[in-house]
Amino acid sequence: MKKGIHPENYRLVVFKDMSNEHTFITKSTADTKDTIDIDGATYPLVKIEISDTSHPFYTGKMKLVDTAGRVDKFMNKYKKHLEKKK
Repeated sequence: MKKGIHPENYRLVVFKDMSNEHTFITKSTADTKDTIDIDGATYPLVKIEISDTSHPFYTGKMKLVDTAGRVDKFMNKYKKHLEKKK
């Protein structure tokens, strides 16, 4: 490995999946202002939207997340495309 290009401030950080409240502790250099107490210790907290416990590839469950009607907009656009084909 090249010297001087890798960060040296690794510390234990908690990552929390906001969709199912799953947390895990790992080493990271991610900056964060939030903290969380786990087992009597305080750790920096990084909030994430999706992890291996909520991603459809790993869980086998499909889940549509609709943000601002994007799914409906896509479905309507696709429906018009199919109607044109017929």
